[in-house]
Amino acid sequence: MTPRNVFRFLAITEAITWLCLLAGMFVKYGVGTTELGVQIAGPIHGVAFISYCLATFVVGIDQGWSRGRLVLGLFSAVPPLMTVWFERRVERLGGLDDAWHSRHDSPTAAQRAVCWLLRHHRQAIVGFVVAVAALTGLALLVGPPASS
Repeated sequence: MTPRNVFRFLAITEAITWLCLLAGMFVKYGVGTTELGVQIAGPIHGVAFISYCLATFVVGIDQGWSRGRLVLGLFSAVPPLMTVWFERRVERLGGLDDAWHSRHDSPTAAQRAVCWLLRHHRQAIVGFVVAVAALTGLALLVGPPASS
């Protein structure tokens, strides 16, 4: 489980779920036959989106990304397929390694927190699942962007 592999997996997953959601939206609004695709792909994409954003924070902090790169990484989750472009760009520029950089004596509290997460895998996974579930629940309470 390297930062490069985690980030690549979630960037590709987010992009694929975006495509599935777009296909469902085409069937719903373009063809006008069913909204089943949106009902299935929407929540799956929501979980992938939130997972990608959380991983962007963790990997970005660990890899020492600038605030600008971190913000660009987060915003790349909004347009379809941009997470793959961002992941490839960051790797090409040397911003994704196969090793985690955060250590217990890292200079920032955020890096030390990432180090704690890496040393406590079980708690980190539980925390990640709880955070994704809580944020997904909040998104469901708020409703889809077009609801009124």
